Amino acid sequence: MPGYSPINKKMIQVPVGPGSEVFSKRGAMLAYVGRVSFEPTATAGQGIGGALGRAMAGEHAPMMRVTGQGSVMFGHGGMEVSVVDLAGDQLFVEADRLLVHDASLQVGTMFMGEQGGLSGMVRGQVTGQGLFTSTLSGHGSVALLSHGGVIELPISPQRPVHVDPQAYVAHRGQVQNKLSTALGWRDMMGRGSGEAFQLELSGSGVVYVQASERKI
Repeated sequence: MPGYSPINKKMIQVPVGPGSEVFSKRGAMLAYVGRVSFEPTATAGQGIGGALGRAMAGEHAPMMRVTGQGSVMFGHGGMEVSVVDLAGDQLFVEADRLLVHDASLQVGTMFMGEQGGLSGMVRGQVTGQGLFTSTLSGHGSVALLSHGGVIELPISPQRPVHVDPQAYVAHRGQVQNKLSTALGWRDMMGRGSGEAFQLELSGSGVVYVQASERKI
């Protein structure tokens, strides 16, 4: 079955068929052709534990399970859509950035304290990304939302990448990330750029950065 097809920068067409169901952001269906059904889901494939944890933290992102036979057009809030194809690797992404993903992917919820301990929790609070992030792994496609589209920056052991936390969308690969500070004397005197906090990503992989500092 053909994969995800961009209609324009802000709309995507996704085929749906037996064995090719998808999960989508609730309210993101724009139109569809064929015999397609939409069913609210509390877990979106991530399991009861992960869904309950996010709901208790106020970070739940309502999703729909899309089944049947046909094709569906998705979009949300006029934001741009980017497709990531996973080939057995893992994607880390903020839940509200997920527009649609294949139901065949394994979905999990990672507590920020697992990646950096206390500093990971602090990162979640300082950046507004919360205490949890979503993980998707396996073989399949994911469509991400962003303001202004995304660029892919490679990360290597010799070339870590620093990203404005508000511009961060997702990353994949064997990547460690931590919150770092660039606070200097100019910032203390009120003459700095204001970019006091940065995400430092190191290891091997890719980070997806949007062309804006706006959150969803």
